[in-house]
Amino acid sequence: MGDDVKGRRGYRAPRRAEQAAGTRRAVLDAARELFLAHGYAATTVAQIAERAGVNVDTLYASVGRKPELLREVVETAISGSDRALPAEQRDYVRRIREATGAQMKIEIYAAAVAEMGPRTAPIFTALRDAAGRDPQCARLRTEVTRRRAGNMLLFAADLRATGELRADLTDDEVADIVWSTNSAEYYVLLVHERGWTPERFGAHLADLWCRMLLAPDG
Repeated sequence: MGDDVKGRRGYRAPRRAEQAAGTRRAVLDAARELFLAHGYAATTVAQIAERAGVNVDTLYASVGRKPELLREVVETAISGSDRALPAEQRDYVRRIREATGAQMKIEIYAAAVAEMGPRTAPIFTALRDAAGRDPQCARLRTEVTRRRAGNMLLFAADLRATGELRADLTDDEVADIVWSTNSAEYYVLLVHERGWTPERFGAHLADLWCRMLLAPDG
């Protein structure tokens, strides 16, 4: 009988974990939809819970309160998964670091930015708008912006190590060029307002960065 009880418990544990993950996904999907539709300030936790089909206590246990919801929506949009992933654990970052030439590194990253754009640009735009009215949103936006800038410095150093960058550009300048042109604002201008496809945007970034950053004989 003891073995039978253990077997049932072993069966239930993965099922509970799967149910918890499904609840978390539903909560984050609901939060993302409502934040984008109505803005952070106008969206209530009760509305998110209702959209997700759970009660408020379950929502809190699954993800957290409203600031944690916003953070998780932002982080999962960046990572493209159900959980936040540090940059070094993302597949495209690994492929960039494994690539040997600057052009290949740039092309991998530009394609990744284009792939992320449809899910990250709307969230970053909503976060920017909310930051002007909500201190918690402002702090989160500042944190994400600084982290992006730091990651761009790492990318610049990786490109520099190939020996193919222009000598008249510092790593800070390279990072700033990449940081500004891979922004949600730039994506929105070309894709949402000018009707470019994400794929065209990615090809444009690769061409732009190669022309601007690489030495003529690189």
